[in-house]
Amino acid sequence: MQVELVQLAGRDGDTAHNLAAALHAIAGCAAGTRLLVFPETYLTGFPTAENVAALAEPLDGPSLRAVRRAAAERGVAVAIGIAENDNGVFYNTTLLIDGDDTVLTYRKTHLWASDRGVFTPGDRYATALLDGVRVGLLVCFDIEFPESARALGELGAELLIVTNGNMDPYGPTHRTAIMARAMENQAYAVMVNRVGEGDGNLVFVGGSAVVEPGGGLLLEAGREPCRQVIELDMQRLAEARRDYRYLDERRMPLPGQRVEHDSGLRELLIP
Repeated sequence: MQVELVQLAGRDGDTAHNLAAALHAIAGCAAGTRLLVFPETYLTGFPTAENVAALAEPLDGPSLRAVRRAAAERGVAVAIGIAENDNGVFYNTTLLIDGDDTVLTYRKTHLWASDRGVFTPGDRYATALLDGVRVGLLVCFDIEFPESARALGELGAELLIVTNGNMDPYGPTHRTAIMARAMENQAYAVMVNRVGEGDGNLVFVGGSAVVEPGGGLLLEAGREPCRQVIELDMQRLAEARRDYRYLDERRMPLPGQRVEHDSGLRELLIP
């Protein structure tokens, strides 16, 4: 699977600008790209308690409809974040879109300081199939909690996708965390972060990365806008899991109700 990491600057509260940049990236993706990954809440930027009601969109809103059209025209899948409005309840949401179909929707479960008072935390983890590969989504702060990635591991994840909005001085934290989460679950991990300045004097650190199932870095970006392309060899999953499986060896499974859908979607509801 060829994956393209789209590490961009964004503008908080400027959906038109961010959407235009996302559509340009999709239209201009590299030949052979199957999946493009963007940063956290990229389409809307980060809202505040004061503007979230005006900024957030439903999942069938204009921005995501435009992304679906662009993905369908290019024949690619896209993982991208948005501030979601679900009948007046707001979520920090990332979607995995394949052409004009939404394969997976994930609402950030661990809210960072600036999320609190703006978003409601999600209540479940989920995985779904993309070209036969079982994929799970996480958002930024989620990866600092081993249980988040482990929940996806329990749901069979082979590829962890993390949309990120990490800023100074916390870049080293997420570099360490993404390597650990991949190793612990013997899965690929793709993390894409934002760069540049944001509201509130934030400076986003970039550092988008791809980690192989043994925990080794395959790719790491710097602090500038860039597009990185990598081919994931899924045979490495079998090699990483050949001699032992952490999931099989663990002594304490996570609590929560597991739900399996006919579509291939698997969910773990947070108790």
